[in-house]
Amino acid sequence: MAAVNSTFNISLGQSAPDFKLPTAEGTIKSLQELKGTEGTVVVFACNHCPFVVMLAKALGECAKNYKAKGVNTVVISSNDIENYPLDSPELMVKFAQENNWDFPYLYDESQEVAKAYSAACTPDFFLFDKDLKLTYAGQFDSTRPAKYGGTGEATGADLTAAVEALTSGQPPLATQAPSIGCNIKWKPGNEPSYFPAS
Repeated sequence: MAAVNSTFNISLGQSAPDFKLPTAEGTIKSLQELKGTEGTVVVFACNHCPFVVMLAKALGECAKNYKAKGVNTVVISSNDIENYPLDSPELMVKFAQENNWDFPYLYDESQEVAKAYSAACTPDFFLFDKDLKLTYAGQFDSTRPAKYGGTGEATGADLTAAVEALTSGQPPLATQAPSIGCNIKWKPGNEPSYFPAS
Protein backbone atom coordinates (compact mmCIF):
# COMPACT_ATOMS: atom_id res chain seq x y z
CA MET A 1 0.00 0.00 0.00
CA ALA A 2 2.03 2.95 -1.27
CA ALA A 3 1.61 6.50 -0.04
CA VAL A 4 0.57 9.00 -2.69
CA ASN A 5 0.44 12.78 -2.83
CA SER A 6 -2.68 14.77 -3.51
CA THR A 7 -2.48 16.09 -7.07
CA PHE A 8 -3.80 19.65 -6.58
CA ASN A 9 -5.89 19.66 -9.78
CA ILE A 10 -8.26 22.12 -8.08
CA SER A 11 -7.11 25.74 -7.84
CA LEU A 12 -7.41 28.35 -5.11
CA GLY A 13 -10.48 30.48 -5.68
CA GLN A 14 -12.28 27.70 -7.51
CA SER A 15 -15.88 27.01 -6.49
CA ALA A 16 -16.63 23.85 -4.52
CA PRO A 17 -18.31 21.26 -6.74
CA ASP A 18 -21.85 20.76 -5.49
CA PHE A 19 -23.06 17.37 -4.33
CA LYS A 20 -25.92 15.45 -2.79
CA LEU A 21 -24.77 12.29 -1.04
CA PRO A 22 -26.15 9.85 1.54
CA THR A 23 -24.82 9.68 5.06
CA ALA A 24 -23.61 6.28 6.22
CA GLU A 25 -27.13 5.81 7.60
CA GLY A 26 -28.73 6.68 4.25
CA THR A 27 -29.98 10.25 4.77
CA ILE A 28 -29.32 12.46 1.74
CA LYS A 29 -27.36 15.64 2.45
CA SER A 30 -26.27 18.44 0.12
CA LEU A 31 -23.26 20.71 0.29
CA GLN A 32 -25.57 23.71 0.39
CA GLU A 33 -27.26 22.53 3.58
CA LEU A 34 -24.02 21.39 5.23
CA LYS A 35 -21.82 24.42 4.54
CA GLY A 36 -20.74 26.66 7.41
CA THR A 37 -21.51 30.36 7.76
CA GLU A 38 -17.80 31.21 7.56
CA GLY A 39 -16.37 28.24 5.72
CA THR A 40 -16.46 24.52 5.02
CA VAL A 41 -13.86 21.77 5.30
CA VAL A 42 -14.40 18.89 2.85
CA VAL A 43 -12.34 15.79 3.60
CA PHE A 44 -12.00 12.63 1.53
CA ALA A 45 -11.28 9.73 3.87
CA CYS A 46 -12.16 6.12 4.63
CA ASN A 47 -12.22 3.66 7.51
CA HIS A 48 -9.20 1.45 6.89
CA CYS A 49 -6.42 3.75 5.68
CA PRO A 50 -3.63 4.07 8.30
CA PHE A 51 -3.16 7.73 7.40
CA VAL A 52 -6.82 8.39 8.28
CA VAL A 53 -6.81 6.16 11.36
CA MET A 54 -3.86 8.02 12.91
CA LEU A 55 -5.54 11.44 12.69
CA ALA A 56 -9.22 10.52 13.04
CA LYS A 57 -9.61 11.49 16.69
CA ALA A 58 -7.64 14.72 16.19
CA LEU A 59 -9.87 15.58 13.24
CA GLY A 60 -12.92 15.12 15.46
CA GLU A 61 -11.49 17.56 18.01
CA CYS A 62 -10.37 20.08 15.40
CA ALA A 63 -13.78 20.00 13.74
CA LYS A 64 -15.44 21.00 17.02
CA ASN A 65 -13.11 24.00 17.27
CA TYR A 66 -13.74 24.95 13.65
CA LYS A 67 -17.50 24.73 14.13
CA ALA A 68 -17.27 27.26 16.95
CA LYS A 69 -15.79 29.65 14.37
CA GLY A 70 -18.58 28.99 11.85
CA VAL A 71 -16.61 26.47 9.78
CA ASN A 72 -18.37 23.16 9.25
CA THR A 73 -16.69 19.84 8.40
CA VAL A 74 -17.91 17.18 5.97
CA VAL A 75 -16.12 13.86 5.35
CA ILE A 76 -16.70 11.77 2.22
CA SER A 77 -15.70 8.17 1.55
CA SER A 78 -15.40 7.30 -2.13
CA ASN A 79 -13.64 3.94 -1.89
CA ASP A 80 -14.72 0.84 -3.78
CA ILE A 81 -16.40 -1.18 -1.03
CA GLU A 82 -16.74 -4.32 -3.12
CA ASN A 83 -12.98 -4.76 -3.06
CA TYR A 84 -12.47 -2.92 0.26
CA PRO A 85 -15.37 -4.02 2.48
CA LEU A 86 -13.80 -2.42 5.58
CA ASP A 87 -14.95 0.89 4.08
CA SER A 88 -18.63 -0.10 3.88
CA PRO A 89 -21.31 2.36 5.09
CA GLU A 90 -22.15 0.08 8.02
CA LEU A 91 -18.57 0.30 9.25
CA MET A 92 -18.47 4.04 8.48
CA VAL A 93 -21.06 4.50 11.23
CA LYS A 94 -18.90 2.59 13.69
CA PHE A 95 -15.71 4.41 12.68
CA ALA A 96 -17.35 7.81 13.13
CA GLN A 97 -18.67 6.87 16.56
CA GLU A 98 -15.30 5.53 17.71
CA ASN A 99 -13.59 8.76 16.74
CA ASN A 100 -16.23 11.17 18.04
CA TRP A 101 -17.02 12.58 14.61
CA ASP A 102 -19.83 15.05 15.22
CA PHE A 103 -20.21 15.88 11.53
CA PRO A 104 -21.60 14.13 8.43
CA TYR A 105 -19.71 11.15 7.01
CA LEU A 106 -21.02 10.68 3.46
CA TYR A 107 -20.73 7.86 0.96
CA ASP A 108 -19.82 8.63 -2.67
CA GLU A 109 -20.72 5.31 -4.27
CA SER A 110 -20.33 6.52 -7.87
CA GLN A 111 -16.97 8.16 -7.05
CA GLU A 112 -18.06 11.13 -9.16
CA VAL A 113 -17.75 13.59 -6.27
CA ALA A 114 -14.16 12.54 -5.63
CA LYS A 115 -13.43 13.10 -9.30
CA ALA A 116 -15.11 16.52 -9.25
CA TYR A 117 -12.79 17.56 -6.42
CA SER A 118 -9.76 15.88 -8.02
CA ALA A 119 -9.33 13.99 -4.75
CA ALA A 120 -6.39 11.62 -4.94
CA CYS A 121 -5.73 10.14 -1.53
CA THR A 122 -7.16 9.41 1.88
CA PRO A 123 -7.13 11.74 3.61
CA ASP A 124 -7.40 14.72 1.27
CA PHE A 125 -8.40 18.14 2.70
CA PHE A 126 -10.12 21.12 1.07
CA LEU A 127 -11.14 24.34 2.84
CA PHE A 128 -13.66 26.69 1.26
CA ASP A 129 -14.74 30.16 2.38
CA LYS A 130 -18.31 31.26 3.10
CA ASP A 131 -18.90 31.64 -0.65
CA LEU A 132 -17.56 28.13 -1.23
CA LYS A 133 -14.36 29.35 -2.90
CA LEU A 134 -11.25 27.22 -2.27
CA THR A 135 -8.71 28.74 0.14
CA TYR A 136 -6.71 25.66 1.12
CA ALA A 137 -5.94 22.25 -0.36
CA GLY A 138 -3.32 20.39 1.60
CA GLN A 139 -2.33 18.24 4.53
CA PHE A 140 -3.87 18.01 7.99
CA ASP A 141 -0.38 18.31 9.44
CA SER A 142 3.09 16.81 8.89
CA THR A 143 2.65 13.71 11.06
CA ARG A 144 2.59 10.32 9.37
CA PRO A 145 1.90 6.74 10.54
CA ALA A 146 4.84 5.01 12.19
CA LYS A 147 4.97 2.40 9.41
CA TYR A 148 5.75 5.24 7.00
CA GLY A 149 8.47 6.68 9.20
CA GLY A 150 6.29 9.14 11.07
CA THR A 151 6.47 10.13 14.71
CA GLY A 152 4.31 12.14 17.10
CA GLU A 153 0.59 12.66 17.39
CA ALA A 154 -1.62 14.38 14.83
CA THR A 155 -2.56 17.95 15.71
CA GLY A 156 -4.10 19.34 12.54
CA ALA A 157 -1.63 22.24 12.62
CA ASP A 158 -1.67 22.98 8.89
CA LEU A 159 -5.43 22.80 8.40
CA THR A 160 -6.00 24.77 11.60
CA ALA A 161 -3.65 27.51 10.40
CA ALA A 162 -5.67 27.68 7.17
CA VAL A 163 -8.93 27.94 9.13
CA GLU A 164 -7.45 30.65 11.36
CA ALA A 165 -6.34 32.63 8.31
CA LEU A 166 -9.78 32.33 6.77
CA THR A 167 -11.75 33.31 9.86
CA SER A 168 -9.46 36.24 10.70
CA GLY A 169 -9.70 37.74 7.22
CA GLN A 170 -6.14 36.93 6.21
CA PRO A 171 -5.13 35.71 2.73
CA PRO A 172 -4.78 31.98 2.08
CA LEU A 173 -1.60 30.35 3.39
CA ALA A 174 1.30 30.95 1.05
CA THR A 175 2.64 27.44 1.67
CA GLN A 176 0.20 24.56 1.27
CA ALA A 177 1.88 21.17 1.54
CA PRO A 178 0.03 18.41 -0.30
CA SER A 179 -1.78 15.76 1.66
CA ILE A 180 -0.25 12.29 1.69
CA GLY A 181 -2.10 9.02 2.15
CA CYS A 182 -3.37 5.87 0.49
CA ASN A 183 -4.77 6.35 -2.99
CA ILE A 184 -8.55 6.41 -3.28
CA LYS A 185 -9.64 2.87 -4.14
CA TRP A 186 -11.18 3.39 -7.55
CA LYS A 187 -13.55 0.85 -8.99
CA PRO A 188 -11.88 -1.11 -11.81
CA GLY A 189 -12.10 0.97 -14.97
CA ASN A 190 -13.29 4.07 -13.08
CA GLU A 191 -9.88 5.61 -12.46
CA PRO A 192 -9.78 9.34 -13.25
CA SER A 193 -7.43 10.80 -15.82
CA TYR A 194 -5.29 12.36 -13.07
CA PHE A 195 -4.77 9.03 -11.30
CA PRO A 196 -1.10 8.00 -11.67
CA ALA A 197 -0.44 4.86 -13.63
CA SER A 198 0.87 2.04 -11.43
